[in-house]
Amino acid sequence: MAETNHTAQTANPSQNPADREITLTFVIPCYNSEDYMDACISSMIGAGEDTEIIIVNDGSKDNTGAKADKWAQAMPDKIRVIHQENAGHGGAVMAGLQAARGHYFKVVDSDDWLDRVGLNLLMSKLRTFLAHNERVDLVVCNYVYEHVLTGSRKVIRYNRALPLNRVITWNQVGNFGVGQNILMHSTVYRTQVLRESGMVMPKHTFYVDNIFVYVPLPYVKKLYYLPVDLYHYFIGRDDQSVNETVMLGRLDQQMRVTRAMVDAYTLPDDVSNPRLAKYMEGFLALIVTASSAFSLVRGDHEAMRMRDEMWKHIYAKSPRMARNLKRHPLVLGSSVKKPPLKWAAVKTYRLAQHLYRFN
Repeated sequence: MAETNHTAQTANPSQNPADREITLTFVIPCYNSEDYMDACISSMIGAGEDTEIIIVNDGSKDNTGAKADKWAQAMPDKIRVIHQENAGHGGAVMAGLQAARGHYFKVVDSDDWLDRVGLNLLMSKLRTFLAHNERVDLVVCNYVYEHVLTGSRKVIRYNRALPLNRVITWNQVGNFGVGQNILMHSTVYRTQVLRESGMVMPKHTFYVDNIFVYVPLPYVKKLYYLPVDLYHYFIGRDDQSVNETVMLGRLDQQMRVTRAMVDAYTLPDDVSNPRLAKYMEGFLALIVTASSAFSLVRGDHEAMRMRDEMWKHIYAKSPRMARNLKRHPLVLGSSVKKPPLKWAAVKTYRLAQHLYRFN
């Protein structure tokens, strides 16, 4: 996705009645999304009068802005549009977060969509929380990988890690399996939690959805697993940020995200709950593994320099955290200084590929 600068236009907040209480805000970051944004927006239209949709036109060069305005004109009580200079995915999400009026917050990428039945069940649960003054900070739902080219699909569930259909704390959380990390696709955060955490997604940087999920976690006191296949995630397009070739070319941005996550917390010292600290260490290990493995697969001098700098930064942050990460099973294969054989690097990379589900 190219990043360009356009003159910003401010959304008109009077499009929504100020006295209407909003249960859930959907934010849809859009960049050159004219071909698929309609399906995305349509999937959440029937969620109820207590929802709002904020479309962030992130400096698109095609007809995205005009399409977004047409939606807002047709449904002024439901849809707002923010036109801004290109700031990347993170900048678009942050703009949506600043404008959000909902108690809860959900990001939906413009080429993805939400299941109608799952969405209705989610809204019913969120309304129940609010009606009973039950402050649930994070709702986790299943998500579905929909592969464009093969037509295959894979559902990511959390039933072995999270108790079903009840409010829990981190003390009730079990062990997360391979590929079971909580991602942006699966999360519905309480809006105030995102704001209080101080989470900032850097502009003009891909893969910042990991920051979005990771940084607020210690601010989550209560969570709820709703086992519905809510989010459908399109994967397999050549221009996607998680396409293998694209990811290798954007290694510097992956490293930038890794550094931001390392800087966020010293693990386990900064996280009071041991189960949460263990989960966050595993999630950070996945990100470090991906960064290391992409460096090894690229194999050029600049890639290896970035990997060495990453580990220096982790050790500077906390030698204990660095040692724990290097001992993590995920990281072991990718942290060696000089892999003895090419297959070692490729095997590590393929593990990261499996976990990320790219291509």
